[in-house]
Amino acid sequence: VQLVESGGGSVQAGGSLRLTCVVSGYTYYIRDHCTAWFRQAPGKERELVASIYTGHNKPDYADSVKGRFTISRDNTKSTLYLQMHSLKPEDTAMYFCASGPYCELRPTTYNYWGQGTQVTVS
Repeated sequence: VQLVESGGGSVQAGGSLRLTCVVSGYTYYIRDHCTAWFRQAPGKERELVASIYTGHNKPDYADSVKGRFTISRDNTKSTLYLQMHSLKPEDTAMYFCASGPYCELRPTTYNYWGQGTQVTVS
């Protein structure tokens, strides 16, 4: 199983970015599972940003990004997205997509991870 993120970059505060995570190596839509975006800033723990569970397709967000970020999935393309608007310097981090059996705050719940994509907001 491979998860490959893209779309990171450097933007000014108030700007927007869309992150993409392409999943390959298993049938993306056969079994209910959770796909999520995490982020990790230097010296900080990895934190859950947004998640979506195929069983109900209801997204969930960290309080710090509610109203600014949107998580979505395209099962036909086995792709996960994170649309980010009104970016702030505190959003600066490495962003990772992850997949696991259910949505949880703990990174250890997730079986598969991408390599990460850097987002820098100045």
